[in-house]
Amino acid sequence: MQSKLNVKHIFFAFILHYTLCQGAVAQVVTKQAAVTAETGKDPFNKTVALDGSGDYTSVQQAVNGSKAFPYQRITIFIKNGRYHEKVKVHEWNPNISLIGESKENTIITYDDYFNKINSGPNSTFYTATLLVEGDGFIAQNLTIENASGDVGQAIALSLHANEVAIVNCKILGNQDTFYASGNGFKNYLKDCFIQGTTDFIFGSATVFFENCTLHSLKDSYVTAASTPQGVAYGFVFNNCELTAEKSATQVYLGRPWRIYAKTVFMNTKMGSHIKPEGWHNWSKPEAEKESFYAEYNCWGPGYLTKLRAAWSHRLTAAQAKKYTLENCMGPAFAKVIKQWD
Repeated sequence: MQSKLNVKHIFFAFILHYTLCQGAVAQVVTKQAAVTAETGKDPFNKTVALDGSGDYTSVQQAVNGSKAFPYQRITIFIKNGRYHEKVKVHEWNPNISLIGESKENTIITYDDYFNKINSGPNSTFYTATLLVEGDGFIAQNLTIENASGDVGQAIALSLHANEVAIVNCKILGNQDTFYASGNGFKNYLKDCFIQGTTDFIFGSATVFFENCTLHSLKDSYVTAASTPQGVAYGFVFNNCELTAEKSATQVYLGRPWRIYAKTVFMNTKMGSHIKPEGWHNWSKPEAEKESFYAEYNCWGPGYLTKLRAAWSHRLTAAQAKKYTLENCMGPAFAKVIKQWD
């Protein structure tokens, strides 16, 4: 009898706790709606405009004015303009979308670089124009630029967040333009133009690039992955295109920043600027055994499989089938991504 009473007490305590929690959430939502009605502003939809016609005049102001850990996505619409500022999306700002009015004319730009920061050997990581640490971040229809020029390491976009999507954006810089980090973090880029010189796509995250153009400004290296040991996928490029300035004629597909690097190009057009050997070991002989560099079903004058580095790989059709969005990004994030099909 005592046991049955205890079960009943536990059950009713659970129901009471659940009801109170639901009520608390409802109160938060109701309170938020009341604030919206009172101020005339929607906390989940904001506008940034340089001319003062929006809610904010800078992107960072809009991010800083956003609720921490919101119950729904916060969308920040950015009107055309050149926003000269460093922007950080904090860890406590998940599920933020930055949506530009147009890719060509909505520009977030700054000009930090390694020697300007001058804070020791890790100065590179302080140079980003846009730094994202909030999971679930989306950027669309933007230009993100590091305008410092060819002066060494200078990041335009730095991602240290999980399940990030960058769609229809221009990411412009020179060395180290785009940095994606985080053991196990998954990011997706679609319909993007990424420009740089040396290692202009680098980092440890798993990143799936789809329908992107990778434009080399001079002879150097496109990618420098640092995939952690045991992670199944590193950088995966599908249906992309490799282009270059006329002066760039000797460009490597990639080199291993760390020895377990993984990079795969599939169904990609390769310009004549790509070196016949394709891959460089960064003077790390052990990387030839531990890294995984591969290509599948690519084309163009730069796709010379018979002359590729002997330690690189040509995927079979069966192997290539494993490189799906679901496998690389995970089923849940893949469903989110398919909204841009």
